[in-house]
Amino acid sequence: MLYQRILRISFFLLVSASLASARDLALVSNKSNAVAGITVPDLIKVCKAQNNRWPDGKPITFIMRSPSAPEMKLVLQKVYDMPESEVNGLIVTSNHGRPNHPAILVVASDEELVNKVANLPGAIGVVDVYSINSSVAVVKIAGKLPLEPGYLLHGN
Repeated sequence: MLYQRILRISFFLLVSASLASARDLALVSNKSNAVAGITVPDLIKVCKAQNNRWPDGKPITFIMRSPSAPEMKLVLQKVYDMPESEVNGLIVTSNHGRPNHPAILVVASDEELVNKVANLPGAIGVVDVYSINSSVAVVKIAGKLPLEPGYLLHGN
């Protein structure tokens, strides 16, 4: 009897933890960027610093939370398709020689991410949907907005 109770509680905690880490994320952009939507291949190029300028010539900075943050697991799987250690190496390599305008910028919180995107022309970033405010623009991915069925960064 006690064993079953412990097993049920453990199962409940495991399910709760997995649901808590399954957040819906959104791609947000500086409002001065002319990008309203992006394809998945183009997003991957931006995130991996393979594309460093927008069509209007502005330099691109991709802003993200630390690859070790639980909410970034989805991005590591669906966008980077590589383990955390490789993403960390990519960040260092991509920023080499770009001290004034890094290709990839890592921040500590969603609030800091939104503020950086809002204040840095050419910036784009991935943030929890509930952290979005009017200082940034939401970018469609493959024609879909966050919370729409089929959105790339949907957290389940």
